Amino acid sequence: MHTSLDGFISGLNGEMNWIHVDEEMFDFVATMTDQSDTALYGRVTYEMMQSYWPTAGDQPNASKHDKEHSAWYNNVSKVVLSKTLSEKGLLNTTVISDQLVENINKIKKQDGKNILIFGSPTASHSLLSQGLIDEFWLFVNPVLLGQGIPLYKGMTETIKLKLIETKTFSSGVIALHYETKRN
Repeated sequence: MHTSLDGFISGLNGEMNWIHVDEEMFDFVATMTDQSDTALYGRVTYEMMQSYWPTAGDQPNASKHDKEHSAWYNNVSKVVLSKTLSEKGLLNTTVISDQLVENINKIKKQDGKNILIFGSPTASHSLLSQGLIDEFWLFVNPVLLGQGIPLYKGMTETIKLKLIETKTFSSGVIALHYETKRN
């Protein structure tokens, strides 16, 4: 998840034009998608991804990243947290509308690779509040927004993290990899 240095994931109106991405970062993220076979989204992020990625790699001007990520997106299982989206007509997509803990733990116990969540602040807040996030990859962008949608909100207890690794990109973005410390 991208964040500003002051802890916002977007501006007040969802603006994300301050997020820095480039080929170096795309190549790095590809190493993470290579280790995953399930993508988890909130409804808004899923609809945004679904409107672009299924055909992004087929476009005449598609970049290396567009081709690779489009292929990955089309092949992975998708899980969407939503109380309003219907699973009917969706390919390779499961919609979870209730029993979040039970449904996510069932997916986590299945054979396979990692589950990645992209963006999806509301879904992330729900997963975090239920103790369902095992690791975090935060991409801290060198910008202060001053206000916006916070990375974390509504937390009622402290969650301790262990730093696993860091990566500094030439753009000044720093990737921080943490795992949650379970008691």
